[in-house]
Amino acid sequence: MERRDVLIEGLQAIPGVAVPSPGGAFYAVARLPIDSSDHFCEWILSDFDWKGETVMMAPASGFYATPGAGRDEVRIAYVLEADAIRRAVEILAEALKVYPGRR
Repeated sequence: MERRDVLIEGLQAIPGVAVPSPGGAFYAVARLPIDSSDHFCEWILSDFDWKGETVMMAPASGFYATPGAGRDEVRIAYVLEADAIRRAVEILAEALKVYPGRR
């Protein structure tokens, strides 16, 4: 519960991010102000780091059957300890500031 709350509260504090609180999963799906979750997830791993760290997440587009659904959404697991989740949210916020496909 603490890890989920840390993630959700952190994500909701980032401008342009929308995320509902999951009911029983170990992950959250967040809508980000980006052009393509596929591109963003690849970009953050290959081209971005904040203080030597980055964040790995899955594009949510792969979890929908409807073409185009989830294009601006990512799936983030909250399986790490709360401090690591806080760092991950900070890294994500910094990445969104400089991502070239930000909307």
